[in-house]
Amino acid sequence: MAEIVILLAIKKIGNALANGAADQTSTQFAKYRMQLKELQGNMGRAARELRVMHDVLYQMDIRNCDDQVYEGWLEEVRKVAHVMEDMVDEYLYLVGREQDTRCCFYLKKGFRKPRSLLSLNQIAFKVKEIEQDLAHLSETKKRWVPMINNGDTSSSKYIVKRSLDLANISRSLDEEDLVGVNKSREKLEQWLACDDLECSVIALLGMGGLGKTSLAANVYRKERDKFQCHAWVSISQNYSREDVLRNIIKELFRDKVNVVSNTATMDITCLEVTLKRFLEQQRYLIILDDVWTPEAFDDLSRVLIHNDKGSRLIITTREGDVAALASRGHILTLEALPEELAWDLFCKKAYPRDTNHECPAELKPLSREIVNKCKGLPLVIVSVGSLLRVREKTIDEWRRINDQLSWELINNSRLGHIRNVLHLSFIYLPTHLKSCFLYCSLFPEDYLFKRKRLVRLWIAEGFIEERGESTLEEVAEGYLKELIDRNMIQLVERNSFGRIKEFRMHDILRELAVHLCQKDCFGVTYEDKCGKSLEMDVRRRVLHKVTKDIYQTLSGMHRFRTVITVDNSMPTFTILPLLCNKSRYMTMLEFSGLPIEKIPDAIGDLFNLRHLGLRNSKVKMLPMSVDKLSNLLTLDLARSDIHEVPSGIVKLKKLRHLFVEKKIDPNWRAFKCSSGVHIASGLGNLTNLQMLRALEAHDGSIRHLGELRQLRSLRLWNVKGLYCGRIRDSLVQMRYLSNLSVSASDENEVLLLNILPNLRKLVLRGRLAEGALNESLLFQPVGEHNLYRLSLSWSQLRGDPLPSLSRLSNLTQIHFTRAYNEEHLAFLTGWFPKLKTLQLRDLPNLKQLEIQQGAMASLERLFLINLNSMMDVPPGIEFLMPLQRLGFHEITSDFLLLLRQCSAIQGTQWQHSLRE
Repeated sequence: MAEIVILLAIKKIGNALANGAADQTSTQFAKYRMQLKELQGNMGRAARELRVMHDVLYQMDIRNCDDQVYEGWLEEVRKVAHVMEDMVDEYLYLVGREQDTRCCFYLKKGFRKPRSLLSLNQIAFKVKEIEQDLAHLSETKKRWVPMINNGDTSSSKYIVKRSLDLANISRSLDEEDLVGVNKSREKLEQWLACDDLECSVIALLGMGGLGKTSLAANVYRKERDKFQCHAWVSISQNYSREDVLRNIIKELFRDKVNVVSNTATMDITCLEVTLKRFLEQQRYLIILDDVWTPEAFDDLSRVLIHNDKGSRLIITTREGDVAALASRGHILTLEALPEELAWDLFCKKAYPRDTNHECPAELKPLSREIVNKCKGLPLVIVSVGSLLRVREKTIDEWRRINDQLSWELINNSRLGHIRNVLHLSFIYLPTHLKSCFLYCSLFPEDYLFKRKRLVRLWIAEGFIEERGESTLEEVAEGYLKELIDRNMIQLVERNSFGRIKEFRMHDILRELAVHLCQKDCFGVTYEDKCGKSLEMDVRRRVLHKVTKDIYQTLSGMHRFRTVITVDNSMPTFTILPLLCNKSRYMTMLEFSGLPIEKIPDAIGDLFNLRHLGLRNSKVKMLPMSVDKLSNLLTLDLARSDIHEVPSGIVKLKKLRHLFVEKKIDPNWRAFKCSSGVHIASGLGNLTNLQMLRALEAHDGSIRHLGELRQLRSLRLWNVKGLYCGRIRDSLVQMRYLSNLSVSASDENEVLLLNILPNLRKLVLRGRLAEGALNESLLFQPVGEHNLYRLSLSWSQLRGDPLPSLSRLSNLTQIHFTRAYNEEHLAFLTGWFPKLKTLQLRDLPNLKQLEIQQGAMASLERLFLINLNSMMDVPPGIEFLMPLQRLGFHEITSDFLLLLRQCSAIQGTQWQHSLRE
């Protein structure tokens, strides 16, 4: 775990050295070139030592040496890494300050002396001390740490032994412990018994503790005798291919002692040949349990002959990319147990047979709470139930266990195998994913994460590394996908075109991660009941419950780098001015939802600030000092009371995300429901902008809009028709733009814009020129459309727009609001095959809606809001108007299909049924 702190320090040193190369050539540091060169040399040597230490610690972490000597040594390593981070921040602060002021002298008693020289010398002295500390720590480790590692301490053998131990526990579970797997077991048995002679690969996928190994073992015991030979072998994270092959041969030749004994002297080539020759004529069943990488599967599957005899190969894995190697349609994804099945399993383990596994009535409420905390993980339910079986069956004892269950999971030796199962998934993560995973645990239990927001936080924290030509946002999204594929976080919802939208952490995994965060000083959470944790030497604080006097409990504030609040219930807030004055090296301030009205001028002193989040606050304006935040990546003031930004904001050349849109009508019913901000001049300086929401259009800003060539998302308000030509020219320069929203200055202003090939979302709010949807200007040639979402409002369309829009075959969402003035709208057979959501709102002239069979075949949600009460509804959907009047606006595709088949049913009957 300590390697995370070290890696972040190494990254900062790299940034400082890159910055330092420019410092040596700058005029204001010309006289101090030798001092700078020496300091940067010291930093480089410290970085190299830290890099080696990082790699060593990564391997030590795999061994999980849980003893006082090793933990004490790790604590000293973390302290040194934190001091190094402080020195790098001090260096960057001074360099940035000198470059901003262009002045590096001050007068003292008539003697001119460079004010930064003393500071640079002090930093250099401190870095030399750090070098010495690192050398001393290395020597200490050589002298003392090996004394605590008796026996075989190699990472590979340790992890193999742990994996085998855990696999044996899972394989030995009783039949009664397999609850809620009947369908999966039947499907697995069906795949094993089918007549297909081709060798098929079956994958059992799911997070640790779901019972993959237990299910596989149960089916293996029942079905193995139906095959000519069979073998079960556990694969570890650090497996030996040679050992695995020997184990497979040992299992297959269990009755031939001479063959097994001969394998001891065989090299890997002989082992492969022996195995291949034997399997050529056999119908075999082989289980590869706990496979972690596609490479591990490829290594072994090459030896397992596909002999067209109906052989079967089953793999269990926590990794999505491993499961993807299964034969088509042969992946079983195990899910957490539903509430009632979890309760049944708990009762079987917690209450003796002689009571028929009945829970005493007085213990039911507390027992239910305990089961809910297990979150449907069979391993946890079985272990906790077994633990409680031997405890006194009283309300006081049950309440005590319920209150301290999180502590029990982390500290009780009888539950150690739960920790080991979950910890295996964590320690196998590469360091960059460990920091991202632990970061998520700092948020509350069951917290629903939004992809875009978390990606911005990760980037600001410095967790994301550049990879080729991909943006940091794209790399971060790859990290997120990898965590989901590894079953470390749970996908909740995708957006309409398949990208991750929302996700959460499993509570049990979060408990483990919170423990690691506190243990290794990665970060802490704050609630009323845990203020003492804030005394720890950590850089990240996430405040779950904000109180008026919280600042009184925040010790060591000068060390803070990140402060995030997730509570917006407090009427007043005083911590922001305090942080600005006490924590000048702050990296992240996220206070969205708090009623903050003013940003202090001291915000400009936070030279290292990379993220400032005040969404949904009461802020009306930014201080002029904001132009000093030269490292700022995200400025989020969306839905605040902001109405203008200082002209100096264009100096923030690293800015990637700018959210300054003010809501006027939160229901989006008024034509001008939001507004942006004016940026009179210098907009073209913000060349790193990825997202700009929102900009008030005028001559100055529109003229330089095309210089923002990295934009992915753009929202424009108050657009006049005469600007459209320049906007079209600018959009052509933005080859990465995928999300565009343009709103006219009034209802009669005419918009005429392109639909570019890369656009995924398009919102046009205002009148469209007559025939605009038929113009070649608006549409690219057929086959080049990437548009997934189209929203037209106040468009004043006369002709039916659907024939033209039907060419956009990838559309998944269509929203019309006051967009169409005619009486008839027709969706014909084959149109919009991928459409999932259709919303028709405020179309008062619409009298006939035609939906042919086969139109919108994928439709999941249909919203009809404020339509003509006299509208004729086509046969098969007579229910729509009664449902609308009753307030039912969301209809699933299955429900829609069912009702289409019931065309004789009248609307009054539907009303009657719904009331019942």
